[in-house]
Amino acid sequence: MSKKTFLNVSAGKIHAPWEKSWNRITTPFERFVNHQATGGLLLMFTALLALIIANSPLLDSYQHLLHTKAGLQFGDWSLKKSVHHWINDGLMALFFFIVGLELKREILVGELANPKAAILPISAAIGGMIMPALIYAGINMGSGHLSGWGIPMATDIAFALGVIALLAGRVPKSLITFLVAVAIVDDLGAVLVIAFFYTDTLIWGYLLAGAGLVSLMVIANLAGIRNSGIYFFLGVLLWFALLKSGVHATLAGVITAFTIPALPRYNPAVFSERTRELMEKFDASYTKGDSILKNQTMVGVAQKLEDGVRGLKTPLQRLEHGMHTPVAFVILPLFALFNAGVAIDFSQFSQSLVQPVTLGIAAGLLIGKMIGIVGFSWLAIKLQLATLPTGVYLKHIIGAALLASIGFTMSIFIAELAFTGEAELILQAKLGILLASIIAGISGYIWLYKLGPEPETASEEAAP
Repeated sequence: MSKKTFLNVSAGKIHAPWEKSWNRITTPFERFVNHQATGGLLLMFTALLALIIANSPLLDSYQHLLHTKAGLQFGDWSLKKSVHHWINDGLMALFFFIVGLELKREILVGELANPKAAILPISAAIGGMIMPALIYAGINMGSGHLSGWGIPMATDIAFALGVIALLAGRVPKSLITFLVAVAIVDDLGAVLVIAFFYTDTLIWGYLLAGAGLVSLMVIANLAGIRNSGIYFFLGVLLWFALLKSGVHATLAGVITAFTIPALPRYNPAVFSERTRELMEKFDASYTKGDSILKNQTMVGVAQKLEDGVRGLKTPLQRLEHGMHTPVAFVILPLFALFNAGVAIDFSQFSQSLVQPVTLGIAAGLLIGKMIGIVGFSWLAIKLQLATLPTGVYLKHIIGAALLASIGFTMSIFIAELAFTGEAELILQAKLGILLASIIAGISGYIWLYKLGPEPETASEEAAP
């Protein structure tokens, strides 16, 4: 067998085709962007697959699966929901958990930690939420469908980064950072909108129970408990309490995330000193040609090193890193597969496009996001509250605004809440979301591709 394809042992050294990855160091932000970008491409595929299924002879089977009941039962107690609800109310709580972890990290040490640097993306995100809502409300005034005003406010970070990943090397890295920060602030806005405006009748007993569970998580954090399993268990109980309280259960994910400890067990100096001591012990116990299987001292040192690395990383970092893969590659694609299936009546297609809900959402995303993000960014710069990131100009912000108009995941999620039980309005909303997201993704890609990489010698004004 070739050395290039399989493991090969020679001269006491193990050669493997993937060993170069050992020397490749990526930052948490780079891993985050790569996960989101790759997940975004998978999201595109599953959304397209859902559309194909919904407009094929498989539609009846698809609908039957959506409404199939599943759940738990112990004696007289039961918790049963449709597959569609389990995905939207259950699995999506894990998506909101990741959103909460990202928000907490950004607020503590990320783009949102430095008030001066955070002003631009915060201003852009606020504009990108206000203007779409106003445009939707203006179009739907008097239609009786104003409850959908929150739908075009959202940005799908996975989709947006999936598109921008195709432009690697043609856009400034600081533009990606700006887009991520805008999307994260946008997510916070969407969470608050869901909490305050898409909550039905409250059942205070369950709400108080939820408050008690949050208090327990906060106490565990302050007590220095870093066992993630405890927070997960309490988070599941909080999810159930919110499910019964009337507040949307997925908010349990965000709330739980904010209680996850963000302090390590060891500081870097202690870790470095302890690691050097252990490596000296490791080297002293090593005999050339000896296998680690026979050297218990080396095994013990390796275990101590592993424990030390675990203690150096905060629970927040470990969970964010560990949860990204299942959320990006399983949960979000499942959400897309079971929510993007819009059965399009092509004979009535043109009529569907001019329905107030469809038109309001599409215009809100495409026009509102552009006016809000670019306009509020320009205003913040003109008022000297913020400056553009290095290498980024307003023409790049226009491209970012187009990509931020992709509202897929969160927009569909809010549409399900805004028009609960109104299938026709949900279909109109999804049609508006899908059309706007497709147009925004394609136009954003073309715009940024045409801009290309900035020549090093180019000089341009940062603001008009």
